[in-house]
Amino acid sequence: MIKNLWYSSFLFILPLSGCGSSNERSNPDQLYIVATTQMIGDAASIVAGDLLEVDFIMGPGVDPHLYRATPGDFRNMEEANLILYNGLLLEGRLSEILDQLGNKAHAVSSSIPDSLLISAYGPGGNYDPHIWFDVNLWKYAVRDIEKQLSKLAPDHKNEFQENAETYLAELDSLEQFIRTELDKIPTQRKTLITAHDAFGYFGDAYGIQVKALQGVSTVGEYGLQDVSNMVSFITENEIPAIFVESSVSTRSSESIIAGTKQRGHEVKIGGELYSDAMGSPGTDEGKYIGMFKHNVRTIVEALK
Repeated sequence: MIKNLWYSSFLFILPLSGCGSSNERSNPDQLYIVATTQMIGDAASIVAGDLLEVDFIMGPGVDPHLYRATPGDFRNMEEANLILYNGLLLEGRLSEILDQLGNKAHAVSSSIPDSLLISAYGPGGNYDPHIWFDVNLWKYAVRDIEKQLSKLAPDHKNEFQENAETYLAELDSLEQFIRTELDKIPTQRKTLITAHDAFGYFGDAYGIQVKALQGVSTVGEYGLQDVSNMVSFITENEIPAIFVESSVSTRSSESIIAGTKQRGHEVKIGGELYSDAMGSPGTDEGKYIGMFKHNVRTIVEALK
């Protein structure tokens, strides 16, 4: 299937950032899971334990909305027994290909009731794909990953279930950490401003007002009027800090800082947040829980 798609998709495989995974498999005898994002790969690795081999395509600093698959990505997907992806059009250019792979590819967002999703473009439009920024929504994805792995390797169903339950308990603790830390920010300062609208679920779940120059995808461009409106909002509400994202250019943030300075208001960069990608593998920020804690600590320190 992927071999046929290879040729029809050739225009899309010129590397955008060179971050696609194409490592040699560590254990060719194990069933092989390929995840599109680090967040999904992390959850799948935890649920699978050492029973399955798990890899991911989009690494640190990668914007999934704009990512172009590399030849190595296509080889990995061809070899995979299961491909786990976010869905809701997060994967941008890859979405059409993933949708054509049938049962081999599964969108973890499909387990979440539509009533819990944010409509990004009004009623009947697309949904916001950044589901991992509400821990309770991410639990749906974890349970769904457990279900998919159990279908693939039913002999290990009990182990997958045990691993998932342990991890879900850790996510409960993460949820409590988030709420406790965010309570340190005065109510009037609970406004998170970023380059693109990746934190809508975060804002809804944890009582933070979220504003961004771009919508839920970085594919769309922002204009001078968008910058002017944001500068006015920051100046009028005396917002102390805005945040950059590890996977998005800092150009828009620089424009905002310059604009507010011209209007007599100093706004600082509160720090770098992980939005559509996590940190480097092997670091705390390279894990979902560590990434989330980094973001919360950075936000609290800048706004409290």
